[in-house]
Amino acid sequence: MSKDIDTQTHNKHSEDKDRSTDEEVTTESATTNELTHVNTDGDVQMVDVGAKPDTNRRAVARGEIELTRTTIDAVHDNEIGKGDVLATARVGAIQAVKHTWETIPMCHQIPITNVDTVFDVHETAIELRVTVETTGKTGCEMEALEGVTTGLNVIWDMVKAAEKDDAGQYPETGITDIEIVEKQKQKQKQSQN
Repeated sequence: MSKDIDTQTHNKHSEDKDRSTDEEVTTESATTNELTHVNTDGDVQMVDVGAKPDTNRRAVARGEIELTRTTIDAVHDNEIGKGDVLATARVGAIQAVKHTWETIPMCHQIPITNVDTVFDVHETAIELRVTVETTGKTGCEMEALEGVTTGLNVIWDMVKAAEKDDAGQYPETGITDIEIVEKQKQKQKQSQN
């Protein structure tokens, strides 16, 4: 048996060093203009993926939360009153990945085989990258996005007292640049005899 990897990659911030150079890489593209989540009567429906084969799938999403330098220093020194910001955000991100099917109406419940969270603390922002892996009939990019958005929301919740100005507003706080930076699907090919 041989393996093919279909990969959709976009990363405006850095090269993804995890990708192997000996993989065959192609860009997946839409081949039809059909609405897959609407039946002939125009009613919303979940796509039937039952006949699709199980394949190994991986998606990576990223996003950032912009914070004041003072807040970044407090996160780094573990001086936020609510506790360890990044540890709490990591747990929130993982929980969100596992519960995506409960919050995104047309998502299937999929078997998550791995979740990896990486925080990169910058001078005035924290980047969160969430990698999700599954073996199943449908992709896991929505799970990766849910992990990133929830993880960043948890950070905001943990630091909001430090970020508020005198009027109770958040003039320097913002969640930005949420995106899928990689999507892979590994297919198994039967050898011809």
